[in-house]
Amino acid sequence: MKFPAADDFFLTQNTVNQLTDAEASQSTDFLQVVKAFENTTYQSMYVIDYLKQGFDYVSDNRLFLCGRTPEEIVAMGYEFYIHHAPTKDQELLLKINEVGFKFYDGIPVADRKQYSITYDFHLITAEKRKILVNHKYTPIFLTDEGKIWKALCIFSLSNNTEAGNIQIQRQGSNIIHEYDEVSEVWKTREKVNLSSRETEILMYASQGLSINEIADKMCIAPDTVKFHRKKLFEKLEVPNISQAIAVATSYKLI
Repeated sequence: MKFPAADDFFLTQNTVNQLTDAEASQSTDFLQVVKAFENTTYQSMYVIDYLKQGFDYVSDNRLFLCGRTPEEIVAMGYEFYIHHAPTKDQELLLKINEVGFKFYDGIPVADRKQYSITYDFHLITAEKRKILVNHKYTPIFLTDEGKIWKALCIFSLSNNTEAGNIQIQRQGSNIIHEYDEVSEVWKTREKVNLSSRETEILMYASQGLSINEIADKMCIAPDTVKFHRKKLFEKLEVPNISQAIAVATSYKLI
């Protein structure tokens, strides 16, 4: 079996060899915006540069650094995944690269920055623990011919139990594109639609309120809150309120 190399993550179809002055001017001071966003939201993120085939910036988040410093990971580039992702997950990342860029190739150039791809894979921490992380990838700068020059990536702990779960969604759209790894095709479904009561319960729960406290706020019986929570869990396919909040936040349902 051939083990992936860092160069394997950069496909010919999205090779960026050089930039025009107009293309390069897009990125003026953009890292200051990224850092401001990070400080405001406390998100863990990094920026990929396909021209230099490496990273422009990596957040200082101990959980996802696997014992490295941000500066070390910037210097390593995609070698970081060779060292800190299991081989099976490295192969998954290569597959996501392949099918993701093919999907983007089918989108009009003017719309490509409106689409984000999300997926889950494992990282091996400095303590040799395997954690499942969720990765959201959004293009931020394109070349004139539509190749992705820079992309913003956001890390968080995954709500799922297995790697994969590859999805693409357009900003503001209710349609989710899911990649079926068995049949190797993209399938579409509509995003979950929550009722006003389900949304209200989620918002109160995210504030740490108990079932009885939520019932008081909404002027309904605790058993009614429990009924709506049960329906909410079924819709989001989660077992508890913590995961419901995480999934709803991830899909911008609240």
